[in-house]
Amino acid sequence: MSTPANGSSFLSRTDLTEIIEWRRQLHRMPELSGEEERTAREVCAFLAQTEPDGVMTGLGGHGVAMIYRGLEPGPTILFRSELDALPIDEVSEVPHRSTVPGKAHLCGHDGHMAILAALARGLGRQRPLRGRVVLMFQPAEENGSGAAAVVRDSRYREIAPDLAFSCHNMPGIPLGQVALAEGPVNCASRGMRIRLLGKTAHASQPETGNSPMAAVASLMPALTALGKGERMDRSFTMVTVTHAKMGEPAFGIAPGCAEIWITLRTLTDDRMAGLCAQAENLAYRIADKMNLRVELDYDDVFDMVENASAAVAHLRRALDAEGIPHDSGHLPLRGSEDFGRFGQSAPAAMFFLGAGENHPRLHNPDYDFPDGLIEIGSRVFMRTVRHLLG
Repeated sequence: MSTPANGSSFLSRTDLTEIIEWRRQLHRMPELSGEEERTAREVCAFLAQTEPDGVMTGLGGHGVAMIYRGLEPGPTILFRSELDALPIDEVSEVPHRSTVPGKAHLCGHDGHMAILAALARGLGRQRPLRGRVVLMFQPAEENGSGAAAVVRDSRYREIAPDLAFSCHNMPGIPLGQVALAEGPVNCASRGMRIRLLGKTAHASQPETGNSPMAAVASLMPALTALGKGERMDRSFTMVTVTHAKMGEPAFGIAPGCAEIWITLRTLTDDRMAGLCAQAENLAYRIADKMNLRVELDYDDVFDMVENASAAVAHLRRALDAEGIPHDSGHLPLRGSEDFGRFGQSAPAAMFFLGAGENHPRLHNPDYDFPDGLIEIGSRVFMRTVRHLLG
């Protein structure tokens, strides 16, 4: 399927060729959340030719901010992409497939970086008339910690934006078409680890120990039953069991411990505490019946992403000016994204850029970012810059 007709492309064919090759180089060398040191260096090196007016590194870990200043005072506009890859083996025959076993760019963050690199090319040749553009290459999106760490970094105050924007490629949407809406667009979520502690025994005398087997068997369906409904309204909740293990891999030992991992999901932040309390109470109640101890902790905490009306209006204006088709698609999405942290201190909006209706889905082992989206995404962002800053 062809991409939508070009609007006012600011990139030359040479630009696109170089940026696509750079994207593929990033694809070959994925790094996981919190490990993106080499990727951050690659960003700094590749964007150096655009001669940014300021560069900040080590933000919230390995985050990089490139700053382009206009001639006159004005607002600060931030555009964000992600640096990190996923702990998944890539199953692909493309020449630029991952060279790192067990790690791969299967969410398109390499392509999102390329979109910002394309925007940097345009800003390097023509600064905005006023204000500042900040290109934020954020670490550790996949585990939910990166945006929070960037915002907590004391240096972030120096580049705190008046508006923040991002995009994410989205398989299932026609190639080059955009989904955009006001209000919640990504769910809040968090991972809960439940450890059940009993007592081991010889496998021939299980009655002399205290196995968590029955508790695990009861807990897993009871936890998933806490999810309420398929409709993506503000009452939506979901609980997914993502991992479970029990005892040791041995035939002679009745287990004395077990661990269950679940992902809790709500459309809005205000319902998350209630869902967590329900899951905790359920775990304690079932464990107590079976004389088991419980340990709980949380990880991968994502706040909801809520698109501000004012920021959405700017993106819609840019999409219309570029002739890029857009609608609200199937928003909001069940998936989570930590871009919501940037929206807690400034109006922010994320749009979803179609990767093709039949394209491999995000986190599939055969996924690869469609290079044709680089020009489209950068055009939307550049048009937004020119409308806001001249």
